[in-house]
Amino acid sequence: MDRRKRAEHLLRVVASPRFLDKQGLGNEVPFFICAYGAEEGLSMGEDRKDLIARLGHAGVQVLDIDLYDLSLEVLKDREILDQVLEIEAETEKAELKELLQGVLDPQEHLIPAIARRIEAEPHDVIFLSGVGEVYPFLRSHNVLNNLQSTAKDRPTVMFFPGKYTHALATGASLELFGQLHDDKYYRAFNIMNYEV
Repeated sequence: MDRRKRAEHLLRVVASPRFLDKQGLGNEVPFFICAYGAEEGLSMGEDRKDLIARLGHAGVQVLDIDLYDLSLEVLKDREILDQVLEIEAETEKAELKELLQGVLDPQEHLIPAIARRIEAEPHDVIFLSGVGEVYPFLRSHNVLNNLQSTAKDRPTVMFFPGKYTHALATGASLELFGQLHDDKYYRAFNIMNYEV
């Protein structure tokens, strides 16, 4: 699907009362994946911002959360960002990955930060982006699994640079950048297949 068609589909779906009222989900968590080619990263960022503006004109409030920016906020709030930046150059990648996975643990730190934003900002839908930028420190399926109890009242759309595939033999899976298998994740719907 080309950019224009994708943008129109997303606007039509997200602005629809059926989507905002979480109809037709069969009591599933209202999580949606908007997968796109990794090579479209910059244009998708522009398209997402344009979509937010167009939704605003239609009276739909979007809580836009960039996981990369949120991760930096968490590191600043925990007063360790400067320390991480100081040691980054001389620290082994595996060691740095382990450190950041600990200090950005979704259950302990990231999801509570998202919960504070959900409480503080009125919204009709949540957009999550920055998935590729936080890899491998944060994994999208881990964020979604931990977010289920916090973001169940409003639809959440994760903009995912890669593929969200469904196969009878293997189930549903997120493939970051279309190459890195990011574990199985069954609970989200492909927003490009959502009909209004």
